Amino acid sequence: MPLSLHAAYVPGALQMLGTARHLVDTAEKWCLANGCSEADVIGARIFEDMLPFAYQVKCVAEHTQGSVEGVRQGVYSPDLNPPPATFDALREKLAGAVAFMESLGEDEFEAMIGQPMRFEFKGSGMDFTAENFLLSFSQPNFYFHCATAYDILRMKGVPVGKRDFMGRLRIKAG
Repeated sequence: MPLSLHAAYVPGALQMLGTARHLVDTAEKWCLANGCSEADVIGARIFEDMLPFAYQVKCVAEHTQGSVEGVRQGVYSPDLNPPPATFDALREKLAGAVAFMESLGEDEFEAMIGQPMRFEFKGSGMDFTAENFLLSFSQPNFYFHCATAYDILRMKGVPVGKRDFMGRLRIKAG
């Protein structure tokens, strides 16, 4: 049986949403244990021209839930509103995306295949099919933003490792 679009996209999205949630929880615990302010991590950047931790976490939700909502509408434009400003608000954003992704049925997802899809940003755009948008644009983006959030925590000294990034693995049941 060929791999469905749902199977190729949704489990990985849920895995990275879980990772992002774990990173937020770990950052909060680290802040409390080390007398670091929440704002110091929320606003941390790897480099001044990169977006901060909160934005990276927000983008994991945007490139999962937001991208699928965009496919439903036939066009996706990134949400340029400021990111949530607290750990609790970041968790709420991620929880909404998890609930949304868990609600997606395979039939609906498979019906998206071949639909025209347009990405628009600041007056320019790119045309895709739904599946190519999700797999070649959205999916690399949610992995990138999750990895960048992880990297920011490492830079701050938060003790996270590869297992923290990988999240819940889909291992074969015994």
